[in-house]
Amino acid sequence: MDEFDGINIAVIIPCYNEEVAIPTVVRDFRAALPAARVYVYDNKSTDRTAEVAALAGAIVGFEPFPGKGNVMRRMFSDIDADVYVLVDGDDTYDSSAAPGMVRLLLDGQLDMVNGVRVSTQKEAYRFGHRFGNVMLTRMVATTFGRQFTDMLSGYRVFSRRFVKSFPALAKGFEIETELTVHALELRMKTAELPTPYKERPVGSQSKLNTLRDGIRILRTIGELIKEERPVPFFGVLSLLLAALSLGLAFPVLLEYWHTGLVPRFPTAILSASIMLLAFLSLTCGLILDSVTRSRREIKRLAYLAIAAPGWPEVKP
Repeated sequence: MDEFDGINIAVIIPCYNEEVAIPTVVRDFRAALPAARVYVYDNKSTDRTAEVAALAGAIVGFEPFPGKGNVMRRMFSDIDADVYVLVDGDDTYDSSAAPGMVRLLLDGQLDMVNGVRVSTQKEAYRFGHRFGNVMLTRMVATTFGRQFTDMLSGYRVFSRRFVKSFPALAKGFEIETELTVHALELRMKTAELPTPYKERPVGSQSKLNTLRDGIRILRTIGELIKEERPVPFFGVLSLLLAALSLGLAFPVLLEYWHTGLVPRFPTAILSASIMLLAFLSLTCGLILDSVTRSRREIKRLAYLAIAAPGWPEVKP
């Protein structure tokens, strides 16, 4: 008997042009988690990804809008399960780690287990990707909390309550950042587990562009700080504007002190206007903080409406 009999597990694999790698990924995860259903969602591939995935035993779905974030939003909407195992379709993650990650989630009634990539192969985890991951992970940790060491991992296990409370607004590879911040903002129970990370198979090409996608992720972090931490975000902006205003006003005030005249009247008007903008910025931050709190409460209520993984749902 499989150790996960009676638990509805879905392995969800977003894919774009992974004809070479996807059959191995599907077969390996079907072997590692025999009780699970394996879903491959094709993101308008131009090769035979959907066909070979179906032949390997996967349930194939389709997402017409390009980008990993769009695919994951579709998968999270379409698929009902108790436990979700997310993995990339490029055959770089080790399927043998999946049972341990699922068991850790269930035993601890966790909401997310993050697979931390461990690799000795330079080509598998290139320096640019590694450096960018460390930098971006530290930025998120400084602002939202230090729970994760590999924020951009594509190998994760989720509870149903995580998936069904997650709004999934990102379009591309920045979705991993949004997943991480969602867990941190709702103070979910999470854990990390080291998992082997290997090179892509011969003939498979990475869709990740270090510079382009790094800039997108950086922009997403900025947007999330603005949305989830409006007081610090607009407070810093307010301080910068106030400092600029005082810098412009200082020589005007000094001259007025000595002569009683304001010959640089336009500078005085500009300084006063910038100071008004500083106060407006701070006011925006305070108002948006109330909106953010309301949004967080709504997500929390959606989260609480679902039983924790591993616990039976009590029905009236």
